[in-house]
Amino acid sequence: MQQKLHIKVGDTVKVISGDSKGQEGAILSIDRKKMRATVEGVNVVKRHSKPSATDPQGGIVEKEGSIHISNLMVVSKGQASRTGRKENAKGKIVRYSKKSGEEIK
Repeated sequence: MQQKLHIKVGDTVKVISGDSKGQEGAILSIDRKKMRATVEGVNVVKRHSKPSATDPQGGIVEKEGSIHISNLMVVSKGQASRTGRKENAKGKIVRYSKKSGEEIK
C-alpha cells in the first residue's frame, strides 16, 4: 500500500526551503515513488529541445521541475500550515490545518 501524503494534486502549496523558497503555486502532479511534486510556476528549468515533427522550430523550452514533498507546505486561508487527519461529523477522515483547525478542501 502506498503512503498517505500531506498534499494532493490541486492543493495550493508554499515552498519552505531551497532555491524557490517562499514561492506559492498549485500542484500539477505528484511522483509517489520519488516523493516529488511538480508545482505550477515554481522551480522553472530550461530544456533544449531538438526540432521534431510536432515542434519543427525546436529551441529552449521552459517547464516546471519537481520539488521534494518535504519542502512543501499546504496553504490554507492564506497561511502555510502543517496538516493533520481527523474524523469529521459524517465519520469520514479529512485533512485539517493545524494552525487554524479548519478542514482543508
